[in-house]
Amino acid sequence: MAGTSKRALVTGITGQDGSYLAELLLAKGYEVHGLVRRSSTFGTQRIEHLYRDVHETDHPLTLHHGDMADGNGLARLIREIRPTEVYNLAAQSHVRVSFDQPAYTADVTAVGTLRLLEAIRDVQDAIGEQIRFYQASSSEMYGKVVETPQRETTPFYPRSPYGVAKLYAHWITVNYRESYGIHGSCGILFNHESPRRGETFVTRKITRAAARIKLGLQEKLFLGNLDAQRDWGFAGDYVEAMWLMLQQDEPDDYVVATDETHSVREFCEKTFSRLDLDYNDFVEIDSRYFRPAEVDLLLGSAEKARRQLSWEPRVSFDELVEMMVDADLDLAKKEKVLLEAGHDVSLPNR
Repeated sequence: MAGTSKRALVTGITGQDGSYLAELLLAKGYEVHGLVRRSSTFGTQRIEHLYRDVHETDHPLTLHHGDMADGNGLARLIREIRPTEVYNLAAQSHVRVSFDQPAYTADVTAVGTLRLLEAIRDVQDAIGEQIRFYQASSSEMYGKVVETPQRETTPFYPRSPYGVAKLYAHWITVNYRESYGIHGSCGILFNHESPRRGETFVTRKITRAAARIKLGLQEKLFLGNLDAQRDWGFAGDYVEAMWLMLQQDEPDDYVVATDETHSVREFCEKTFSRLDLDYNDFVEIDSRYFRPAEVDLLLGSAEKARRQLSWEPRVSFDELVEMMVDADLDLAKKEKVLLEAGHDVSLPNR
């Protein structure tokens, strides 16, 4: 670690985005620190491969127990690490769950960001060194969209407790940037997926179920609104945009998107077709999966990110679906082998 000029603290490092971001930062020679909640079970499956890799380098990955609800703990951690960059990816990130747990969502996703910004401000003032901050904002802040495509200047109209919490986190970052000179940038990321996506999110739910259906491990897939349209990209591409934002001389806010929109129905069709199946034979609608307030269409314009960050998405929609289906088919094959051997196990989500 000696001589490493860049140190990054990543909250939410065990999530989909955190794992890809950790890979990127380690590849660039960063000393990487991750915030993880203490739990009775291990939740580090997505970054386990990094533990093996980092032993071969001089820039290890270090995990620290902490919580976005503990402001004092966050300040203490930042004082100890003295990061040059902080990436705030921590959140209660499931939109549907936010309707069931609105207070928890607000505390972690909204006020947790405030606690982190306060910790950065205090430590930065004390040590006299700039700490650059990235806030993971969300396309869900647009909600009931007032224009299409959505840009950085599009008014926000969130339609879920998650969207409202993300909007607070977004604006408090802007406020600290303008009030205290924090080098804080917000990435307004549209939907981004990967084989590491949590299985309760609709894309991964579809690819996981389709692969299990193909191998006879599952009979049906129950979904909500098939007509909802989203701008879907690859998480591995999107974390590069996060890093690019913090390399700019001036902080700013950027939409990160593919500039394309696809429906849940189309995602189903392409997923099942990849496995030589017809989704109509297996997908059924369940009203339990409809949101109290639906977001019908999200379509981003990443023109500013393309122009100012020189960022481009590399993985197409079709390539993303194929990547996820193939990974889940491999996972289902392993599951089937274990089940046929008499093991009743749930394979970890990777």
